[in-house]
Amino acid sequence: MLTNSNPIDKRTLWWVYGGSALFLALNALCMLNEFYWLNLLPAVILVGVLAVFSLDKLLLFCVFLTPLSINLADNEIHIGLSLPVEPILIGILLLVGLRILYNGKFDKAFLRHPITIAILFNLLWMFVTSVTSELPLVSFKYLISRLWFIVPFYFLGFALFSDFSNVKRFLWLYILPLTIVIGYTIYMHSLFGFDEDSAHWVMSPFYNDHTAYGAALAMFFPALFALAWNKNYTSNIRIIVFILLFIFTVALIFSFTRAAWVSLVGALMLQIVLWLRIRFQTLALMGLVGGIFLFASWGDLVMKLEKNRQDTSDDLAEHIESISNISTDASNLERLNRWNSAFRMFEERPVFGWGPGTYSFLYAPFQHSTEKTIISTNAGDLGNAHSEYIGPLCESGVLGSLSFIVIVICIVWTGWRLYYKLPKGEERAILAAVFLGLITYFIHGGLNNFLDTDKASIPFWAFAAMLVAADVKISRKLAAKKIDEEKLLEKK
Repeated sequence: MLTNSNPIDKRTLWWVYGGSALFLALNALCMLNEFYWLNLLPAVILVGVLAVFSLDKLLLFCVFLTPLSINLADNEIHIGLSLPVEPILIGILLLVGLRILYNGKFDKAFLRHPITIAILFNLLWMFVTSVTSELPLVSFKYLISRLWFIVPFYFLGFALFSDFSNVKRFLWLYILPLTIVIGYTIYMHSLFGFDEDSAHWVMSPFYNDHTAYGAALAMFFPALFALAWNKNYTSNIRIIVFILLFIFTVALIFSFTRAAWVSLVGALMLQIVLWLRIRFQTLALMGLVGGIFLFASWGDLVMKLEKNRQDTSDDLAEHIESISNISTDASNLERLNRWNSAFRMFEERPVFGWGPGTYSFLYAPFQHSTEKTIISTNAGDLGNAHSEYIGPLCESGVLGSLSFIVIVICIVWTGWRLYYKLPKGEERAILAAVFLGLITYFIHGGLNNFLDTDKASIPFWAFAAMLVAADVKISRKLAAKKIDEEKLLEKK
């Protein structure tokens, strides 16, 4: 009967009520003594429970938190963490490490995939160059921070994104909080008349500057296009997506991020190439010929670029024109200063480099006075090499840069093949958008590097895992189909 209560349930309730009352009393006492950290205990317990019993939901929860996370740095011990995401990822990394020691099983097709092999070699070489580093402590911290992005969102991401519905969940869980950040940014920007100067910092504290903010917007812009044209959604949902697409467009324009604009143009050009079904080998040959022509005419090109004296401006047309100004634009000139410093560092240590993550601590003496700008610093404390390709060159030598370039090539090759292997429909459209999102970052990575931050690193490695998961799945389907056809022929 309803009046009869289970004694076990009563005992459980007493533990719940008693524990809650004890926590409230202790927390009240702590707060009276100005100790507020105990307030985090329920959140820590929740994260712990999710980590043990529902790791996939914890990963997706981290995705939602990423655009809203805030970076806190301690300059004395050289540690910066994005809160609350990175502490959670550290916990996941430790948990996965224990699981590997206990079980150690991974999908063989995943481990043999070219992207996985390229990533593992890149990590192995980072470890080697951390051992030989000028600043080993800095390099090992950098390597560990790279691991807490790759392990959860690439190695665990492969299993997560084998279910295609999780790909869409990931996109929405990043896009929606990023929209909140856009709203905040546009509001703050409006207080300063949408001028170019304030565009550099109005997204703070969520994004460090407009370039990181622009890179995130560009990475998810193709996905919004794919979602907007998704026929599986109702008309009302598609209207909402079109509104979000308009909001992202406005945000991109007022981010004043030239690299993001260029990256989207590059992604659009690649999409046209995919529509025209131009073979990858043909495109690679065209790229090689273009590279040779560029190298041969480099001197004349530099002379023409030096004639451009249009600096960054509030006027969008003038701001676009300033992209090629290497004569007076401080941002462009400082980027060249950083690159030249990196090349000089590479020339001194071409094999092992100076160590992962050490550039910002060591590049100052390699600057030339004739190349410094109004935003240069003698202390060399204002950021990294501004390139995902040149940075590893000076930090980990030739193999450091080449190993990352190989990752890029493997991802491009996988995305290219996948586009033609998948049948037309929702999955191909969305995975093509994921591929184009990565292309925007590859282009952006020539001018900036953000893979040491959660904002860019989480979508980057997750997008790569999405492509690998889809590639392995479609390859298995095609292999199974071929076996079935062979069996059918044998019966005949």
